[in-house]
Amino acid sequence: MIHESASPLVKHLVNRLRDSRTDAFTFRWLLKEIAKQLLAEACDALPQAEREVPTWQGGFAGRFIEEHDIVCVSILRAALPMQEGVLELLGGAAGGFLAMKRDETTHESRLYYDRIPELSGKSVILVDPMVATGGSLHDALALLKKRAPEKIVTLNVIGAKEGVERIGQSFPDVSVHIARIDPLLNKDAYIVPGLGDAGDRAYNT
Repeated sequence: MIHESASPLVKHLVNRLRDSRTDAFTFRWLLKEIAKQLLAEACDALPQAEREVPTWQGGFAGRFIEEHDIVCVSILRAALPMQEGVLELLGGAAGGFLAMKRDETTHESRLYYDRIPELSGKSVILVDPMVATGGSLHDALALLKKRAPEKIVTLNVIGAKEGVERIGQSFPDVSVHIARIDPLLNKDAYIVPGLGDAGDRAYNT
């Protein structure tokens, strides 16, 4: 299911990312903060339980997110600030990493690094800022689903309409939380208006 954020704050942060004058340090910070905002919108899909904790006035029973049942997976490299934002809020969650490179001619993705902990019965938060054709996200989701997680949630910043629709059709059980959906891809399969190559802009390359 696709959830496009309606938050004015999320829109504001995304528009700052679009600005070509935004420097790499600020770009990474914005990715991290957008991930936190999207995580807040996605929390209903995460495992929760009642737990009692001690307070200055005795015990208190409250509802908590089950952090240790969550694995946050980033698609390198532009997703690293997003993963950092998620793990800052859910400090008990584990981290996993996938490295996928897009072929600039065929626009297909190629996996070259896979470092993910055990996923069986876990809830996975997959972070990736850009959903252009949807190829990298599609391949990452297909890989993760083979490892029997309980559920998968994705956090994405900007997607092209066709790429987001492809993910929704291929993985209707995955909860996709995205900040903005842009109308189209250009001939080079870049999102328009988009924000350029997120990895290059985040790391000055």
